[in-house]
Amino acid sequence: MEKKVRLIKMLLMMLICGSAWISAESTADIDSYRRLMLENGLGATPPMGWNSWNHFFCNIDETTIMETADALVSTGLAELGYKYVNIDDCWAEQERDSEGYLVPNKKTFPSGIKALADYIHSKGLKLGIYSDAGFQTCSNKMPGSLGYEQKDAETFASWGIDYLKYDNCNNNYSEPTKRYPPMSQALIKTGRPIFFSLCEWGEMHPAFWGAKLGNSWRTTTDISDTWDSMISRADQNEAYANFAGPGGWNDPDMLEVGNGGMTHKQYIVHFSLWAISKAPLLIGCDVRDLSNNTYKILGNKEVIDVNQDPLGIQAKKVKKDGDLEVWAGPLSKSRTVVLLLNRSVIRSTISAYWADLGVPADTSMEVRDLWKHKTYDKGFKNQLKFTMEGRSCRMFILTPMS
Repeated sequence: MEKKVRLIKMLLMMLICGSAWISAESTADIDSYRRLMLENGLGATPPMGWNSWNHFFCNIDETTIMETADALVSTGLAELGYKYVNIDDCWAEQERDSEGYLVPNKKTFPSGIKALADYIHSKGLKLGIYSDAGFQTCSNKMPGSLGYEQKDAETFASWGIDYLKYDNCNNNYSEPTKRYPPMSQALIKTGRPIFFSLCEWGEMHPAFWGAKLGNSWRTTTDISDTWDSMISRADQNEAYANFAGPGGWNDPDMLEVGNGGMTHKQYIVHFSLWAISKAPLLIGCDVRDLSNNTYKILGNKEVIDVNQDPLGIQAKKVKKDGDLEVWAGPLSKSRTVVLLLNRSVIRSTISAYWADLGVPADTSMEVRDLWKHKTYDKGFKNQLKFTMEGRSCRMFILTPMS
């Protein structure tokens, strides 16, 4: 029944999308494109790193970017996998030069992007940059790349860029399925491996066609630092779970953990949902000034390992009882990850039965709590049952006992 419901949802979204060729896209075709994306060594697991937008917006400069790189290394976050240092909007001058090239803002990036990339690379990290599949970027403070795809791709490659976030503003409402391919092709032609992140906001369901073009695709509009925004982005992203996998990932937007708009428990829910959903883990706060609580969330290696599991299967909602939910998905080594989510504001008990998880009845399971860092002594059979506070979660890995 669940497969039938998902198929109906997919067909409805294809009708909404309105592109005939998308309806003919087969799973085999998507897998073949994904293998091509993997050939350059990118996207085997979801990307991890940092992005400037959620905390700094347009208030960025080369010093901030360099200090952020330093902080990723000194805190140990880089060692945990946070490798990309991504500059978002507002890094360039408002006009191209006389030859049509993008120019770094002379006041905020006086040393140029190439020098910045060299610095980032010297730290063992990777540098990401931002552009737009339109005439101007979303800030209206710098040019977009529409019509300049090859020139800009070659520029990014010459600077040593490793990641491109490609936004969707100021495009005169032209179809993204026509605007995004030229940049994808231009990046490939440069010969430099550049992770291509399609920031199309999920408007034309890029999960259906993104695997042909890039390594990730936004399934939602922008996140904000509130419970309602965060939880709704997770819901929207979950609908496309079947389209994600090694080489191409669903992207519900960047992390808000540490920016102050949610409680500690809610940020744990946020990070847990992104991890179990195999979403890109791109930190959105100021890592130069991390609280201990924020570091404990972003630095939870056990949860990060779920996100980076080589099997690369996005978890799904497998049970819903009002505001009480069970999310689950398979991991490598015959394990299962389970998230018990209490979306209500009151203390509640949630049960996850083996039948919900696709686990054979009477299988004895070792249960590891990823936030309490505790393995339960007894073997669990047929169900998990825990009580938790409102707007909180518990996250477990189940391993069959021999």
